[in-house]
Amino acid sequence: MSLTDSAGNPVTVSDPAALAYFDQALDDFLHFRGDLAGDIERSVQADPDFALGYVYKGYVGVLGTEPADAAAAKAVLAAYLARANLSRLSERERMHLRAARILLEGDFHRAGQLLAEISLEYPRDTLALAVGHQIDFFTGSAGMLRDRPAGVMYAWTPEDRHYPNLLGMLAFGLEETGQYDRAEEVGLEAVERNPKDVWSIHAVTHTYEMQGRFARGMRFMEERFEDWASGNYFILHNWWHYALYALEAGDVERALEIHDTVLLTADNAGLALTLLDATALCWRLYLEGHDLRPRFAEQAERWRRKVEPAFYAFNDMHMTMAFVGAGLEQEAEELIRSRERWLATYPPEHLSNVRMTREVGLPVCKAVLAFGRGQYRRVVELLYPIRRRLHEFGGSHAQRDAVLRTLLEAAIRGGDYPLSQAILSERISIKPRSPYNWLKQAQLLERIGETAKAELARKNAARHRSGSAS
Repeated sequence: MSLTDSAGNPVTVSDPAALAYFDQALDDFLHFRGDLAGDIERSVQADPDFALGYVYKGYVGVLGTEPADAAAAKAVLAAYLARANLSRLSERERMHLRAARILLEGDFHRAGQLLAEISLEYPRDTLALAVGHQIDFFTGSAGMLRDRPAGVMYAWTPEDRHYPNLLGMLAFGLEETGQYDRAEEVGLEAVERNPKDVWSIHAVTHTYEMQGRFARGMRFMEERFEDWASGNYFILHNWWHYALYALEAGDVERALEIHDTVLLTADNAGLALTLLDATALCWRLYLEGHDLRPRFAEQAERWRRKVEPAFYAFNDMHMTMAFVGAGLEQEAEELIRSRERWLATYPPEHLSNVRMTREVGLPVCKAVLAFGRGQYRRVVELLYPIRRRLHEFGGSHAQRDAVLRTLLEAAIRGGDYPLSQAILSERISIKPRSPYNWLKQAQLLERIGETAKAELARKNAARHRSGSAS
């Protein structure tokens, strides 16, 4: 039987209930709310041969960046493929099966390309758009974050149910490619059309973050508090953004309160995507000299369960930050050695995490450990050559800024003042309203002044000794 999904795409399914659950799962995914896993499971229970239900299971199993979930989803899809009659499916459904299988094999980049091919032929395929957008985020593909939704806009109308969600994707892509005015415009339109679209709220929040407009960002989030702070599972990440604004405003106490009451609580399951935010927030404070060992230790306890197997280098960086912040340098060393051993086994090159780990992840992890040991010149040696390639292991500009701040702080502490000044000049040129940038500028000038005074004192002392000798 062929029915039509909520966006008008034909779907091979034997029970209309399966398609209804599938459509609900798509809405769950786009809004980060509801019982996503349950709705997907109910779709395949209603129709045990529902191809797109198994495809969706595969996608979601990977996008949580939890290796156990990915392995379970891979087994489920393999079992389906072993018994399925693929000839009864449409070409679109078979393309989705290929994309899901490739993603479950660890090739994020090829899966993203296949989903783009689906969007080219079927621009109203919401599943391809939504999953592809998340893959673009995990691979740091800023251009695709923008172009994937932009390229299908012609096929959508403002009356479409998920048109605001499409605008939200576009807004985030525009922000990640530095088109902040247009990103704000599109993001605000998305939020006005659908106030509960937390991804669109998130896109606007990123736009203010990247411009250093922290006061406007805080007002925006406070005005929209009822829309994003309950009823969805993106709450923690948006609270993280609010905490970043608090840090820019100099309110460390408020940022730590958010950490303790929202980002890392006994109720949190310790999923990697939630731990990232807690660790990233504390690392920014660690760089400024705050001793947060008890908080880092609690994070490290949860990260410790995720050391094996190697899965996503961006997570590894945050594990290392938690270990170093907790004073667990030996565990940070072991994590690094573990990834080196993994690469030495020659895993297949098609695994996206191979290149991510080898070329970006490992240098960043080593730099984080070196920073914890006060080896600031070593930090610069590791990070400076790859500072413009950090996007290759995923995340957003706002998230990767923790690495760039580590480089800047190491350059300042290590006495590399020309590099420090160059980095700050870049930052101030891009974000002239950021209090952090100007604070670092003041600290650098103070250090340069102290160094100059010390050098003058040394020369005066040498002249005095020379005069006394004569």
